[in-house]
Amino acid sequence: MSRILVTGSADGLGRAAADALLSAGHDVVVHARNQERAAGLDSLLDRGADIIVGDFTERDAVRRVAAELNDAKPLDAVIHNAGVWSGPAVMPVNIVAPYLLTALLRGPRRLVYLSSSSHLGGRPSLGGVDWRGESAGSYADSKLFVTTLAAAVARLRPNVLSNAVDPGWVPTKMGGPGAPDDLELGHQTQEWLASSDEPQALTTGGYWYHRRRLQPHRAVHDEAFQNRLLQALAEQTGTAL
Repeated sequence: MSRILVTGSADGLGRAAADALLSAGHDVVVHARNQERAAGLDSLLDRGADIIVGDFTERDAVRRVAAELNDAKPLDAVIHNAGVWSGPAVMPVNIVAPYLLTALLRGPRRLVYLSSSSHLGGRPSLGGVDWRGESAGSYADSKLFVTTLAAAVARLRPNVLSNAVDPGWVPTKMGGPGAPDDLELGHQTQEWLASSDEPQALTTGGYWYHRRRLQPHRAVHDEAFQNRLLQALAEQTGTAL
């Protein structure tokens, strides 16, 4: 049994992953951005899940969440699932929050970051990026950055299994009812990477789609770009990885 945090687990893929991990006997920490959304997680809490509440658009809230988690029972894995599709929250939620949690949380040996095939259209450029979310951010760029973060962590932390997952375009609130991919397949790979002892699940630095390792954007494994991204995030947050 592992203790696994699933961020953004009030609905969609995050809730499905938390539900499945609980059913498999794991110790799960669910996350909601506010108390109103947390109220919708009562059915998971009744089954034994713990909960953490914090709005990932706010850096201080991410820091508080990390501090509370560090004071609790150690985590074995984190599924960085929380994400937004458009608007000013794109960069704060999709890349700054997972970066800060990665830098601040002690102990997790498995990190899974939710990417997207949209990352292939992202621009490997850090000039003019609005990390604070004062204007609308590029979803494609944010997913390129978080996929690169996953690869950088795999390189810099050899004792940690760090991977990115493209869940597909699935019919969640974000994906819309007409999304063509399978909702069940959309959450299984991140659960597998967070908890399985199968040899493939014990690898690191991958970009996965339905348990198949694919080739990401060429910038993802460019160490110079990784380093520039980490430096920019460290300068913006005042927290080094």
